[in-house]
Amino acid sequence: MGAPARRPRRVAWWLSKRRTRVQLARVVGTCVATRKTPGLAGQRLLLIQPLDFALQDKGRIAVAADTVSAGPEEIVWFVRSREAANSLQDPFNPVDCAIVGILDELEMLHEDRMRRVFPVGDS
Repeated sequence: MGAPARRPRRVAWWLSKRRTRVQLARVVGTCVATRKTPGLAGQRLLLIQPLDFALQDKGRIAVAADTVSAGPEEIVWFVRSREAANSLQDPFNPVDCAIVGILDELEMLHEDRMRRVFPVGDS
């Protein structure tokens, strides 16, 4: 009697449960605050609509600190939680969402092995 046979790992299940830290969003507006924490003085706050990788709306609109000077209707990368606070000059600010990049082009490899490119913006 040997050891019981090991079941194969369900890689597809693991990939479906994995959460990405960096997410896509579209800038939909600005947020004006009359009072801010002193560490956020001079920091722009933008309204963003999270997107899936097909660039369709996903979830609720959020307020994000802008670290890259994003403009209206641009597709941006954003992070949440502690990663958002770490993206600012002072990592001890009460920030839950921060824009960390502007997306120029999205290139994906799908299960049908075709490459699809989503150009973004005017370029």
